[in-house]
Amino acid sequence: MDRGFDRYFGMLGGSCSYFVPDDTFRLDRKPFKTSDKNFYTTNAFTDYALKFLDEAAQKEKPFFLYLAYNAPHYPLHALPEDIDKYRGKYMKGWDVIRRERYERLIKLGLIDKKWPMSARGADRHRSFGDIPPWEQVEDKQAEDLNMAVYAAMVDRMDQNIGRILNKLKELEAEDNTLVMFLSDNGGCPYERNKTRDVPPGPAESYRTYDSPWANVSNTPFRLYKRFNHEGGNATPFIARWPALIKQGGAITHQVGHIVDVMATCLHVARTEYPSRVRGRKIVPLEGKSLLPIFAGRQRKGHEALFWEFMRNKAVRKGKWKLVTVGNNPWELYDMEADRTEQHDRASKIPEKVKELAGLYEAWAKRCKAAKSKGK
Repeated sequence: MDRGFDRYFGMLGGSCSYFVPDDTFRLDRKPFKTSDKNFYTTNAFTDYALKFLDEAAQKEKPFFLYLAYNAPHYPLHALPEDIDKYRGKYMKGWDVIRRERYERLIKLGLIDKKWPMSARGADRHRSFGDIPPWEQVEDKQAEDLNMAVYAAMVDRMDQNIGRILNKLKELEAEDNTLVMFLSDNGGCPYERNKTRDVPPGPAESYRTYDSPWANVSNTPFRLYKRFNHEGGNATPFIARWPALIKQGGAITHQVGHIVDVMATCLHVARTEYPSRVRGRKIVPLEGKSLLPIFAGRQRKGHEALFWEFMRNKAVRKGKWKLVTVGNNPWELYDMEADRTEQHDRASKIPEKVKELAGLYEAWAKRCKAAKSKGK
């Protein structure tokens, strides 16, 4: 609410229980407590979102709802009836499932068949280990359960998104409401298994699905959450606005960035981004509205796009992407020919590395991000 929202329900922490709200939960500005034995965050977030939509409808004014589900972030907590839908569905293993997903992505037109799928666990890192072939896994049922619970968490989120869309229809607001859905990052490989003797699912457990299944989630890309290779920063984005978007289910390959969400909201609201907040000059808006794409037109894209998180950096200009992990040397990839980042061209085209690194340095200075230390 300090950032301009009128109402708030959620948690100020992270990686929290889905069944027992902790001390960081708030309703507006007050601590939130409940005696509801059926409490589950994904349902609860939706319950309060629906109340907000009812309140907004009474005011007969435009509204903005930001609904940030914590699903499917760890810990792996899900309702038994949802888990039961998926038990046994992952017994074929991550190698087969990854290949099936890759082929399905090509068939759907989401990726180009000329992009080869990255190797299983292609990048080792000190935070997560190697991924064995499925045939070498000793407890396959335990691994099946990990992914079944993860899938159940996504299923419950899907059910609740359906509740939101149904409410918009009930309020006769669905045609003139822009709905944008996106994930915040790629699959998470980190092991935070605090209850190894308690299987995932119930409130008393605290488990993660670890790098093998994160590798499946990120098919066909390399690396994971936190990194700026495509496995970390390429995420799903879906938009629905029947009054403007006439080709339902269409796929666009125009490049967008999360900074475009703010620009899009401003465009829809017909307002300007401020130059100062509370008397302090702020960094100018860098996003571009997505509305031309929603309307089926070709948008003039960004000259360049930038990423930085935990010293993992990237810059993309046109088809070229420059990326590195920490202070390692820059890697250069052709996103049109090689979006799965298999063939580093940095040594072959040093002038392009220099050009993009210079753009990154200028952006890092402008936005106070981590610099590349000359690598």
